[in-house]
Amino acid sequence: MSATPAAGPGMLSGIRVVSFTHFLQGPSASQLLADLGADVIKIEPRTGAFERSWTGPGTFLEGHSPFFGLGNRNVRSIVVDLKHPDASEPLLRLLDSADVLIESFRPGTLDRLGFGWEALHARNPRLVYASLSGYGSDGPYVDRPGQDVLIQAMSGLAMATGRADQPPQPTGACIVDQHGAVLGAFGILAALHGRERTGVGTKVESNLLNAALDLQIEPLTYALNGFRGERSASGVSSPFYTAPYGVFGTADGWICLSLTSPQKLREVFDDEGFNGIEPGDAFARREDVNARVAAHLSTRPTAEWAEVFRAAAMWWAPVNDHDAVIADPQVQHNDSFDQYEHPDAGTVRVLKHPVTYDGVRPGVRTAPPELGQHTAEVFTSLGYSDDDVHALRSTGAVA
Repeated sequence: MSATPAAGPGMLSGIRVVSFTHFLQGPSASQLLADLGADVIKIEPRTGAFERSWTGPGTFLEGHSPFFGLGNRNVRSIVVDLKHPDASEPLLRLLDSADVLIESFRPGTLDRLGFGWEALHARNPRLVYASLSGYGSDGPYVDRPGQDVLIQAMSGLAMATGRADQPPQPTGACIVDQHGAVLGAFGILAALHGRERTGVGTKVESNLLNAALDLQIEPLTYALNGFRGERSASGVSSPFYTAPYGVFGTADGWICLSLTSPQKLREVFDDEGFNGIEPGDAFARREDVNARVAAHLSTRPTAEWAEVFRAAAMWWAPVNDHDAVIADPQVQHNDSFDQYEHPDAGTVRVLKHPVTYDGVRPGVRTAPPELGQHTAEVFTSLGYSDDDVHALRSTGAVA
């Protein structure tokens, strides 16, 4: 367990969240709330949540999935067979005690099981009900699979990335899933705040398509108002910005430049060729700028250019791989990582909660739970006796 003080968690102390979530968007949204002290109870089937048995590269730590670990810290796990008739009453009793329900099933799944918004709002009007999906709760795409790279493709994100003569490129991370999670948590917090004034819960919906569009708030605004950007032939520039804007090769690696005026480029590179490029036509001539900048950068090593750009107060950055990111002094200074101890995998390192509160980032209070670790604990706290829990287990309703 981390030795970092648990700051921030008190902010949501006393808030109970029942989480019917799997994959990434839902668990990550739930974990954001758990990091701040909410009592998040994860409902899992007997086989366990999807995240327990999957990782992107197929790599496990002594059988433990780091993918499960990245989105389920500080939560409790109970096993409930949602289709078992004997599970309905204890689950409803749990939901009566809850402030928030968060779910990421296919739209309509919980309605069919008797745990939809209308039924639960009538039973517990204070409940905030959050649904996270791929495209929304209805509409022409409601039955399509909602998955990050698919949404990147259909939302325009992939089409805006890469060289003009190469296939469109999705990003190297599930940015849509994570942004959808943050928007879901944001909506839940807004609904809880509103409930303080009205006493009534709200149905909150976040979906991956909306998240992908929100990530493109600037370029889509240009498109909505008539501008049509195109990927550059060099692949360096954005379809929406003047050059330079992107990654260039150096004599021994790569370096990134951003939004530097032709006048500054002339000074840094001592190149009169930039004189003929005025700010007003810099976008139209971005390939000319790219070619000239690329020619200069290819002549010297990355470290030398870094010193030049630093001295000239340029907008630049190194192009880091993940090992360099982990070792980066600012990343380290920002206290970006935490760890937990797993009985089989040993020490597992994870990213911390992304927000700082009074100078401290909330850390791992409890490691990701074992499957059904808290089933008895949760139901006995609701008034069930040990015998009652045993009886529910014997029927297969819970485990």
